Amino acid sequence: MERGVQRWIVDISEWNPSPADFCAAISVLPEHQHSFVYRYVKLEDRKRALVSRLLQYALVHQVLGIPFNEIVIRSTAEGKPYVHFDEMRPEFPNFNFSVSHHGDLVAIASEPFCLVGLDVVSPQIPVKETTQQFVNSFSSYFSSKEWNKIIYAGTCDDMLQGLFRYWSLKEAFMKAIGSGLRYQLDSLEFNHINWTRISVKLHSEELRHWKFWHFELKKRHYVSVARGSPHMATENFKRTLKQTDFNEDEYGSGFNLPNASFIWRTVEQLVPN
Repeated sequence: MERGVQRWIVDISEWNPSPADFCAAISVLPEHQHSFVYRYVKLEDRKRALVSRLLQYALVHQVLGIPFNEIVIRSTAEGKPYVHFDEMRPEFPNFNFSVSHHGDLVAIASEPFCLVGLDVVSPQIPVKETTQQFVNSFSSYFSSKEWNKIIYAGTCDDMLQGLFRYWSLKEAFMKAIGSGLRYQLDSLEFNHINWTRISVKLHSEELRHWKFWHFELKKRHYVSVARGSPHMATENFKRTLKQTDFNEDEYGSGFNLPNASFIWRTVEQLVPN
C-alpha cells in the first residue's frame, strides 16, 4: 500500500519547449484533454495546464500500471479529478490524487486509502493595492485566532506569508474532501507549532483523523498536504472510492503510512517513450 503514497513536483521554469516539443508532449494525452490546455493564451499558463495533466497520467501509469492510452481520468461535478476503473484493486482500495500549481511549480500527491489534498502557493506582492489592503480583503475567510496570527506576524512580508500559508492549508483540506464550497473557510481553524504538528478544528471541533504537512519548497513556494478520512468526502467524490466502510485497524493501515518526500521530475520524465 505504501507505493500508493506519491509526491511529485515539476519546476516549469526549467522547461522551455519549442512548438514541436510542446506538441509532442501534449500528443500523449487523450484528445479531449487538449482543449483544457489550449484554452489558455499565455504559454506559461498552457505549460501549467499541460504539466498538471502529464503528472496525473504519469503517476497513474507508474502506480497502477495502466498503459497511458487506457487511463481514464474524469472529474466529479465539483471538479475533483479521479481515475475511473472498474475492477477493485485491493492494494489501493481508494487510490486518489490531488494536483496544484502556482508560480513556477506544478505538483501532485496521491494516497492509496485516505483522502489526499494538495496546495502549492507562492506569495505574490500586491501591485494595485498595499499589502495591508490586500491582506484585509481576506479577513472573512479566517477564524479570529488565525487572523490575529496573520496580522500580528510582523512585517508586511510576514503578514503576506502567513496569509498564503494558512490559505494553503485550507485549500488542501477542501481539495481532499472534493469540494471548495462544502464549508465556509472561517469554520476551519488551523493550529500549528512553527508549521509542524498541525491540527484542524471544524466548527470548534477537532478533526482527529486528519494529518497535515506544510513546508517551504525552493523559490519561496509553500506546499500543504492533507491526509484524512474517506467519510468526509463529498457524496459525488465518495462514489468514486471503493472502500468507504472500514474499522479502526483498516483505517490506521492507511492513515499511519509514512509521508513521502517530494520527488523532482522533469517534463521529459513524464512523457512515455
